Amino acid sequence: MALALAVPAAVKAELPVGARAPDFATQGALAGKVLSFRLRDALRHGPVVLYFYPKAFTQGCTLETRAFAEAHDQFAAAGATVLGLSADDLPTLQRFSTEACGSKFAVGVATPAIIRGYDAALDPRGLPPGAAARLPTGLTGRTSYVIAPGGRITFVHSDLDYRDHVRLTLQAVRALRPVRRPVR
Repeated sequence: MALALAVPAAVKAELPVGARAPDFATQGALAGKVLSFRLRDALRHGPVVLYFYPKAFTQGCTLETRAFAEAHDQFAAAGATVLGLSADDLPTLQRFSTEACGSKFAVGVATPAIIRGYDAALDPRGLPPGAAARLPTGLTGRTSYVIAPGGRITFVHSDLDYRDHVRLTLQAVRALRPVRRPVR
């Protein structure tokens, strides 16, 4: 299964830039401890990078999550909160939050309603032949959103190849901050 999730594939349309991000509340984990997360509350503190990944502890998902953890200080310096979402259960996410996230940011449960709201379901049509039959149902694709404090989506990147998600979302978060020029 890890190989199938690391192969780039077409996924169905995600929410467009400019759309209002659906508010949601979910359970998740940070540093192995259970927490509640509500998008509306996080947006009060700055932009949110919301990234969906198919399955904890698979190769591509673990590498992507470690890359987000390595860039955590850069996201924090830009004022952003990072949250990873998958359809994994809470005990799995508790382990993943320490082992892959390095206890840097939270991962949460992508409920069926959240997956529908963000149009984040994995589209098996782009997967290699036979791969879709081996995958569990209810997985999310790999889609990253940057949501501005006002609740609008300002950036979307949807690609099962994990490698560009961190770089592109960090660029998008930094673009939200006004450039301060010295007064002359």
